[in-house]
Amino acid sequence: MDEKQARKLGKMLQQSRETQGLSAREVATRSGLVASSVRRLEQGAIANPGIETLKSLADVLDLDASDLYATAGVMPTNGLPSFAPYLRSKYSDLPDSAQAELEKTFARIAAKHGYDPGGPNPGEDEAQ
Repeated sequence: MDEKQARKLGKMLQQSRETQGLSAREVATRSGLVASSVRRLEQGAIANPGIETLKSLADVLDLDASDLYATAGVMPTNGLPSFAPYLRSKYSDLPDSAQAELEKTFARIAAKHGYDPGGPNPGEDEAQ
């Protein structure tokens, strides 16, 4: 993971933690990490967080683990990220404003066509 990805991952983690009103220590306790690791991840100081670390944080912070994987530039063998983290990862050289514009445009197109990013519920897409 490069420095820019590390900062984006850290920002994503910190924003989610703060939105939920959790301290770094609380996140650490719930995820099985140490508080200093949570803080270092939020600061973008850990270059290669493990998949299990990201999964634990996603569970605690109610985030999609595949979004964290994409932001960190790692992908487990199963699952793909949602479109916004994919765009940020794929087009990381674009300025943040351009990435936001891509995300906004996709959201507009998805809404226009009734796309539900949550996908079908189990059983909804099976043939009768």
